[in-house]
Amino acid sequence: MSKQSIIIIIALMSLALLGTSIIQFMWIKRAVDLQAESFDNKVMDGLNSIHKLLIDNHRQTAAIMKAKDNSKKFSLSRRDFETKDLAYAFNPNRYIEDIKPGTLEKFVKNEFDNRGIKIKYEYGLYSNKTRSFSIINGQYAVQYEDKPMSSEVELPDADENQSLYRSKYSINLFPNESEKPGQLKIYFPNKTRYLWSSSWISIISSLIFTGLILFCFIYTINVILFQKKVSEMKTDFINNMTHEFKTPIATISLAADSIKSPKVNGSVDKIVRFANIIKQENKRMLGQVEKVLQMAQIDKSEFQLKISEIDIHTLIDDAAEHSRLKVNKRDGVIEVELSAKRSMIHADQNHISNVIHNLLDNAEKYSKETPKIKIKTENVKGGINIIISDNGMGMTKEALKNIFEKFYRVHTGNLHDVKGFGLGLSYVKASVNAHKGKIKVESELGIGSTFTIFLPFSASESD
Repeated sequence: MSKQSIIIIIALMSLALLGTSIIQFMWIKRAVDLQAESFDNKVMDGLNSIHKLLIDNHRQTAAIMKAKDNSKKFSLSRRDFETKDLAYAFNPNRYIEDIKPGTLEKFVKNEFDNRGIKIKYEYGLYSNKTRSFSIINGQYAVQYEDKPMSSEVELPDADENQSLYRSKYSINLFPNESEKPGQLKIYFPNKTRYLWSSSWISIISSLIFTGLILFCFIYTINVILFQKKVSEMKTDFINNMTHEFKTPIATISLAADSIKSPKVNGSVDKIVRFANIIKQENKRMLGQVEKVLQMAQIDKSEFQLKISEIDIHTLIDDAAEHSRLKVNKRDGVIEVELSAKRSMIHADQNHISNVIHNLLDNAEKYSKETPKIKIKTENVKGGINIIISDNGMGMTKEALKNIFEKFYRVHTGNLHDVKGFGLGLSYVKASVNAHKGKIKVESELGIGSTFTIFLPFSASESD
């Protein structure tokens, strides 16, 4: 799959996921809006019923008062109560003042309970005459004084009941054509939370399933990118392997043909010479095959260690001496600084030796025209550090992320200018991990690289 195709797939999937999320949010928002509308209708219906109850209560109170007192001052005619527009015979403000906190609280609670409104609320009886609340939450709020009447509610800039003042849930009490004596106001401090609470299941479910889709999408893209990268590295590996095997096979073929030549088969020295060439090239191919087989063992978790007590300094000296031959041919140097006072560890000698050889081999291959390689050891808590640095081409940050992966090779401009299968560092990391050690690398492009390997004195000391 091409890079352009992957980008198109990512864009389309992202757009689909975004669109689905927006639609889900709109559905949930619509459900909340419908619930808010239903809630508002219930509240206003409740307020209207409370108003009717207050009117009925006032009529009953007036009838009782009429029976006890036949004076004109307190008498009320039947017409006064049955007038459709509620134009009362006497001062409506007096009706506001006659409302008892307990009566109002009972009416409010019963009507809201009957409508299933179980949310916390605050309510107040506002008098336009006093321009203040006379009852708040079942308690008297102010003392009555003779103040000019006002048909408008004045909202102070600073008031502890500001939310109640501004509440949209309000109904005029005992209005007539000329005045509005007061209002009953209701405020729900937790209304938003209440409305959204019924949608939490939908919201959480939507988030969970959207998250799962997003996770699967990201995982799938990562798998596609990883497989693409592996495919590219395997292609490089096959090309490199073909190149690596082509040269020794051609050399062996040429040597075999030469031995058959009448000019050669009569000379023992020449036969021995060509036989040695065949043996060397065959050994070279066997070494390459062995690397591939080692990585296959690692993949199958068949990485077995033969633990024994070894001297790291001895292995380093041997590896340095072996690499010094190639380095000296390029007028380079290998500097060895064995500073660790404790160099004996329990490890697999063969694998640790291969690790050091691989790192020195890479340091030489990727160094500049005159290699300068330094090997240093130091004791740290629980083990020993082996530090190998070079003045090579260095690596980018992107290369540093991938150098320990199988088949990965740092690009050098020419695919075959540095030989190898891209298995060396992968083997190094697997070997170090098998010994419960650690490896890290620091590199700067054009300056060089430094590999630091930590190996515990023994597996028990690394825990």
